[in-house]
Amino acid sequence: MSGKRSRSALNDSSKKSVRELVISEEEKIKENDTGSKAVKKEIYTFPVILAGAVIYAFGMNCFLRPLNLYSGGMMGFAQLIQEFLKRSGIEFDRFNVSGVIYYLMNVPGIIIALKKMRRRFIVKTFFAVTSITVLLSVIPIPQTAILDDRITNAIIAGLICGTGIGIILRGGACDGGMNVVGMLLIARKGKGSVGNIGLITNVVLYSIMLFIFDPATVIYSLIYSVFNSIAVDRIHTQNIASQVIVFTKLKNTKDMQVDVMGKLNRGMTEISASGLFTGDSVRIFIIFVSKYEVNRLKRIIKSYDEDSFIVETPVTRIDGNFDKKLA
Repeated sequence: MSGKRSRSALNDSSKKSVRELVISEEEKIKENDTGSKAVKKEIYTFPVILAGAVIYAFGMNCFLRPLNLYSGGMMGFAQLIQEFLKRSGIEFDRFNVSGVIYYLMNVPGIIIALKKMRRRFIVKTFFAVTSITVLLSVIPIPQTAILDDRITNAIIAGLICGTGIGIILRGGACDGGMNVVGMLLIARKGKGSVGNIGLITNVVLYSIMLFIFDPATVIYSLIYSVFNSIAVDRIHTQNIASQVIVFTKLKNTKDMQVDVMGKLNRGMTEISASGLFTGDSVRIFIIFVSKYEVNRLKRIIKSYDEDSFIVETPVTRIDGNFDKKLA
């Protein structure tokens, strides 16, 4: 009986020790995640974000705008405002003023995000929105569509623009507009996806457009929006959950546990088992992470045990307290 009590006390002490180490590791990361240190740490993501902005602006100006079609979300509203100015006699020649309007409309969303999201997310989002605005203004809009078929242009425009937005999101930033609202809602409730929230918003937007434009324009614009949302969700891997199961024969896994829970801020479930053939003791860890975090998790595990066996399984849905780290 005394032996069981001593083992129980030892286990409680061990658990407390791991918990304290994890908290200490998280505090160190938070200290390095603020101010100029965070920007310097992730400076490599800015070229990625710029590449996404270039791809998005290219798809918008070269494929969508020549067809006189309309984007979704806040950019769609910006295009509508430009159209109303044009109908009022205010012309801008071939200058795409919708980018400037879009920039101004993003100010309230960025201010709200400033209170809810990390500082580095705000810095990178500001950079993304500024890049998109400048590129939309300087990339020339062709007089005629690149492809003859209108529906093909709409599909390609959606895939190109969605790819650009997905790259921006994957870089830990946001292109602004409804995507900021979507990320705030998902971060709060832990459900949904940026693409789906944008698609719902676009249904409302295009329903309003039915009273202003001809049905063909609205239908082709909606086709663009659907393929845009598909491309965004395929690339935005922070929004895709994965279950990772780790098998290791390490006797002492405390340091590995601290690294995973402290650096990724993810919980772990441990199962003690043994191999049926060899009889060797095995430790099994179950971790739920985003697909974006899988490679980082594997690097941490392999740094402690190169012979570890790692299984990754995509997860369709998670109910409960699972933190979706979208930024």
